[in-house]
Amino acid sequence: MELVDQALSGNRRALARLISQVENDGSLAAQTLAAIFARTGRARVVGVTGSPGTGKSTLVSELAKAYRGTGQTVGIVAVDPTSPFTGGAILGDRIRMRDLAGDPGVFIRSMATRGSLGGLARATADVVQILDATGYDIIFVETVGAGQSEVDIARTADTTIVVEAPGLGDEVQAIKAGILEIADVLVVNKADREGATNTVRALQAMLDLGAAPRAISHHGVSMSVPTQNGQHRDSALTELAWRPPILQTVALESKGIAKVIEAIAHHQAYLTESGEAQTRHRERIKSELEGILRETLLRHLMASLSSSDLNRMVERIAARELDPYTAAETLLAPRP
Repeated sequence: MELVDQALSGNRRALARLISQVENDGSLAAQTLAAIFARTGRARVVGVTGSPGTGKSTLVSELAKAYRGTGQTVGIVAVDPTSPFTGGAILGDRIRMRDLAGDPGVFIRSMATRGSLGGLARATADVVQILDATGYDIIFVETVGAGQSEVDIARTADTTIVVEAPGLGDEVQAIKAGILEIADVLVVNKADREGATNTVRALQAMLDLGAAPRAISHHGVSMSVPTQNGQHRDSALTELAWRPPILQTVALESKGIAKVIEAIAHHQAYLTESGEAQTRHRERIKSELEGILRETLLRHLMASLSSSDLNRMVERIAARELDPYTAAETLLAPRP
């Protein structure tokens, strides 16, 4: 594992090659992660998600500059749509983050989704662990920008920022269940545009929704939701409650960035003090382990099936002689 040793010693070229190998070779990914796992768990992981056009990449770029100003190193994993021509990432995020390109304390990696749903590529979590092990203090994970389905980031990040922008139909989006439910911090970017106040109001209404307090599960932790006047009546749950702040930024002009960084720090402190950090960590491990088990079991199953058996089942299903569920049970049944 010479490449691993070189990456851990600070060789950026080796780090880039190691990430490429992990993306392309599942067996090598397992060996790599086994070698570096003891070094992980130190970085803060911040997810940034939201609809296309909200300015996620610009916001991440400005946040990275601010953290670099304090001497912290920054890793950025930018998940892009898959190119229909090459199968790789379109690299739009690298274009927007070109101001960071010459900074030795910043490492930017664009990744293609390659058909994965949920806003992240299959190997995103692996790449985050590699950046963590190689010593980056804070890691930003920017999702592809597909909209309401991008909830996988909540399983990967410690703090999830949902970015909205005025004029993109957010007044309607704010009352929908989905992406806003994973927000730890809400950011209305491009706040200098007309309609920003309406977007903030819509998000505020979403947070205030419900006349009575109730307990909900957010990232695996039960917490109380405030009533419309902002009061928590259930004292047993109040200590665990986190209400996402709504912040306004103009990322192109570096306005409001300091407040976002402050909100991230407050949320990190809340995770530690409430004990939710450990809960999320265990939930993340459980989710990752289940995913690995699914992939491993499917790989073993497909290796045990002959192509003739599989094709025969396909033909029977196509002829409506057999339904897909019964076919699957037949294929999974123990063989004499």
